[in-house]
Amino acid sequence: MDKLVIFSGNANMRLARKICVYLNVKLGKALVTRFSDGEVRVKIGENVRGKDVFVIQPTCPPVNENMVELLVMLDALRRASPRRITAVIPYFGYARQDRKDQPRVPITAKLVANILAVAGANRVLTLDLHAGQLQGFFDIPLDHLYAVNVFLDYFKRKSIKNLVIVSPDVGGIKAARAYAKKFRAGLAIVDKRRNNPNSTEVMHILGKVKNKNVILVDDIIATGSSLVEAAKALRREGAKKIYACVTHGILSGNAVQKINNSDIDYLAISDSIPFDGSKRNRKIKVVSVANLFAEAIKRIHKEESISVLFGSIRS
Repeated sequence: MDKLVIFSGNANMRLARKICVYLNVKLGKALVTRFSDGEVRVKIGENVRGKDVFVIQPTCPPVNENMVELLVMLDALRRASPRRITAVIPYFGYARQDRKDQPRVPITAKLVANILAVAGANRVLTLDLHAGQLQGFFDIPLDHLYAVNVFLDYFKRKSIKNLVIVSPDVGGIKAARAYAKKFRAGLAIVDKRRNNPNSTEVMHILGKVKNKNVILVDDIIATGSSLVEAAKALRREGAKKIYACVTHGILSGNAVQKINNSDIDYLAISDSIPFDGSKRNRKIKVVSVANLFAEAIKRIHKEESISVLFGSIRS
């Protein structure tokens, strides 16, 4: 492991340190600050020539700031002649802009994929992309991890009986089915209609949830509207306890307040995005994915398969 070097931008330093503890390596020295005019300033503080370098940086809010930090770090490292650079992006920003759903709009996810490669990334490691087909946007190798096993371990400790896994929309059926298979639970789907990018209306519940304990599963929670409306509909249909697990907790605007005032008993999110301590409350629990990423990094470094870490999401 002496050829392995891990660096981190400012987006999620806590996660990077946890990964380094698991791997028993020191976090690489790098100065990542700002010049007086706000431009990103990066200086790598150690020799990386011939090394296997990993840069940990989710592109979470503030998205553009964190994105530019990552790109500048990749460029600085590329010019220092490492053997390989892997961009570890626990949360891949712009993932929801993955298609032209209206006239004259960009496919920004593809643009970001191209920029990462140009900046110097030889490989990308990420978690629970918003859509699986985003993997095809990259012209460099991409390893896609899934949080299903992390949440499975968390909820198994809760010993929830009479359980049904619920997808909050039709697009999440595949992931919900994987959770249902892992939990050996039933499956239900919330049929909703999106009124605008930040507002939805629940139309129907497909599946039996009456007198059941349910877990809503999703990849991203931003404003929280979809999850809150789905929980309200499930309560109307007679669901007992309503839990939720979401990989990426953006929790923008008044999302935390919405969750606190909702029918959701508690929400589990991963630490792919740092959760502000000032927002902590009894309804939001944080589950770490540090060990998952650390094991993937170790296997990539040793040129071993990481398919065992994927979970049976494709089943």
